[in-house]
Amino acid sequence: MATVKAELWSWLKVIMVALLLTFVIRTFIMTSTTVKGVSMEPTASTGDRIFVNQATYYFGEPERFDVIVFKASEDADYIKRVIGLPGDIIRYEDDVLYVNDEAIPEPFLAEARASMVHGRLYTTDYVSHTVVPEGYVFVLGDNRRKSSDSRQLGFIDMNDIIGKAGLRFWPLDKMGFME
Repeated sequence: MATVKAELWSWLKVIMVALLLTFVIRTFIMTSTTVKGVSMEPTASTGDRIFVNQATYYFGEPERFDVIVFKASEDADYIKRVIGLPGDIIRYEDDVLYVNDEAIPEPFLAEARASMVHGRLYTTDYVSHTVVPEGYVFVLGDNRRKSSDSRQLGFIDMNDIIGKAGLRFWPLDKMGFME
């Protein structure tokens, strides 16, 4: 009987440690999310499952073109690309992104641009010398024509950033790191 109790106690300790580790990892280090909507196509599509690195921004700030997940509302998390950092002046003119009056190439939009026949990626020359305030970022979806992003939501508070989108693990044929 003593060996059965010892064996049960041994298993209970292993389960408790596993649950504690799971809690710590999911709360502070890494979580997963499912992409909903077309705003990040072709980079990420509806149904894609992505690991989100929550620890990245404990040690540093977001960088331009990071793909991030943030709390957009009480019950919705969004995935978007960081375009503007604190202090940056953002504007679009003739379908070109300018940051601090320098034209910025957006290689991740090459596929979207190739599919445009006579249209524009941006429906209008959106931003005219918008300055990103301290503690905030300016984000856009890669599918610029069909994205709710900083153009509608305004600047994103860095405290609302959940983490950096990391590894896409589903679907398997698209498995890889987000770029």
